[in-house]
Amino acid sequence: MTSKETVISINGTKNGNGRESQAATVNILCLDITKYSLAVQFTLCCFFVFIFYLAYGYFLELIFSDPDVAPVSLYITFIQFLITMSLSHVESAIRNPIKRKVPLRTYAILAALTLGTMSLSNLALSYLNYPTQLIFKSCKLIPVMIGSIIILGKRYGFLDYVAAIVMCVGLTMFTLADSKTSPNFDFVGVIVISLALLCDAIIGNVQEKAMKQFQATNNEVVFYSYAIASIYLLVITGVSGILKNGFIYCSIEPMTIYSNIFLLSLCGYMGLQAVLTLVRICGATVAVTVTTMRKALSIVISFLLFSKPFVFQYVWSGMLVVLAIYLNHYSKKHPNYVPRALIVFWRYVQSIYDSEYSENVSIKTT
Repeated sequence: MTSKETVISINGTKNGNGRESQAATVNILCLDITKYSLAVQFTLCCFFVFIFYLAYGYFLELIFSDPDVAPVSLYITFIQFLITMSLSHVESAIRNPIKRKVPLRTYAILAALTLGTMSLSNLALSYLNYPTQLIFKSCKLIPVMIGSIIILGKRYGFLDYVAAIVMCVGLTMFTLADSKTSPNFDFVGVIVISLALLCDAIIGNVQEKAMKQFQATNNEVVFYSYAIASIYLLVITGVSGILKNGFIYCSIEPMTIYSNIFLLSLCGYMGLQAVLTLVRICGATVAVTVTTMRKALSIVISFLLFSKPFVFQYVWSGMLVVLAIYLNHYSKKHPNYVPRALIVFWRYVQSIYDSEYSENVSIKTT
């Protein structure tokens, strides 16, 4: 669930000085775990992240591994959006009522982007192996960097660009391995998941800008984004006939298919809440490290539970992606880091250029 993973903010309360401080209560899945130590809280969060997101990956591959689901994938996404919206509403009823702060026009854009990233990610599974799709989703650093430079005007350091290059190499090698070993590999899937990543890059930056500008909560953004996107999908599937065809497809085994979609949505939403709590108590870097380990384990489980050919190229290309993710997170703590050898080499080249330039200038002068 690519778009959900980008909606991360920490809600706090303002103290007497008007500064925002972290709330004393720590909840996970509506359970109060404040009384437990930080180590116990971290363990519980990691447990729920692994359990729910591993289950989410299982149900996602289970649903979309059927070749017949491709023509009606938008209907499956439509049902998933309705369930996610309902879960968000139920959570707001249990905790705090949703009060809209972000303009509806912004939510209309976010809904379109959410629809793009979710529907295209789901559709890609009809053309690609789940591990390949997951590797692509792990590589959203590249489009996010491009989007943040254009939309937010951000600047990146040396390690960020190195991470992007390493990630491109690992991603290319993983895709080539999949094209050689997967019997149902289709390059259309690469295009589809790339478009999903493009939407994901834009939505992440738009969400960040909107949430900072209007101080919106995660629940508000999730509810309105999915509610409006559900309206979009209702119109699209209704006009195109996918709504009818999807209903007919799911009516073949309604209990099984709708149960799987419900469990898919529930696991994704619960996993999101566990990630948000982990971000709150341990920080974003720790949370991303945990979710990255979860993705690696999801790939292993996918190869074990769903029969698919395996080559060693999957391993080392995946390790390149992991290395790129590590470099990206390391750069957050050391934004101005540049290898000393590179600095020495650059100064040496610059000194040669300066000497040559000064000599040429002196010759011309004389």
